[in-house]
Parts: sequence; structure tokens; C-alpha cells
Amino acid sequence: MAAAAATIRGVGLTGESLAAPAAERRSFWTGTPEIYFSKAIDNSRLVKVEDPQRNREMKQFGTALAFLFLLVFTYAWQHFKAIEYGYQIESAKRELNEKTEMNHALRLEDASLRDPERIDVLARRIGLVPPEPGQVMRMDATSADAQGPVMASAQPVTEIPGQ
Repeated sequence: MAAAAATIRGVGLTGESLAAPAAERRSFWTGTPEIYFSKAIDNSRLVKVEDPQRNREMKQFGTALAFLFLLVFTYAWQHFKAIEYGYQIESAKRELNEKTEMNHALRLEDASLRDPERIDVLARRIGLVPPEPGQVMRMDATSADAQGPVMASAQPVTEIPGQ
């Protein structure tokens, strides 16, 4: 430390002057030297005095801080949930559009498969022919005596000889 103090005053360790001409001398040191001395401090005899006013203020401050923390996180949670629900709604709308398009395509396919001309062409291709007169018996035809309730009855089955 003595060397640092001597250097600051402009005198070297051997006693010679370190002064330089004014043109050459530029000081890098512009303030007081920072010299630290360590000193042992014994706080073992100190006793902390309880301050009820300070304790009450700290409890109020902690409660206010917790309430503010709760409000901020509730707001953030609601905000992020709203964003998440927006994404879910957009996803559901996209899925609804896809299902609607698929439903439209399936209805068109159903209509084309039920086309009587297409069925007739396929039937003739596999060898089916239109029925002969008298060969078709309608089960839903109403008879003259069937104006009231009809009771089910068992009749013997007649066999029509085939070709």
C-alpha cells in the first residue's frame, strides 16, 4: 500500500521523481484511490427488536402483492384461454367445412349409384331381363274387401314353375 501511495504522489520506490514533462504526461488516474481495509464486525451482541407496526405493514404489502399477482395471472390465464378457444373454433369450422364437402360428394355418389339407367345397363350386362307380365306380384296393393283392419293369416305357398 505504501508503494501505491508513493506512486500516487509522484515519487518512485527508490525516491526519484516520476514527474514527466507536461506534453508527455497524461494521467490515467482521475479520482481518489480505492483502497479497502477489512475490519471484523461482531454483531453477536445485537438483539432485533420486534416492530408490530412494521410487521403489520409487511403483511399488508404481502397480501396486496399476492392479490395483484393473482389478478395478473387470472387475466393472463383468461387471455390465453381465449386465444386457445379461438384456435379450437377455427379448427372446428375447418372440420365442419371438410365434413360438409365430404357429405356433398357422398350424396352425389349416392345419386349416381341409384340412377335407374345405370342399374338397367349393369343388369343387362350380367344377363338379367325385364320381368314378364304376371311375373311380378305387388304386396302393397289394396283389395276391395280390405277396408277395415286386416288380420294376419297363413296361406299355403304356391310354387310357380320356373323356366
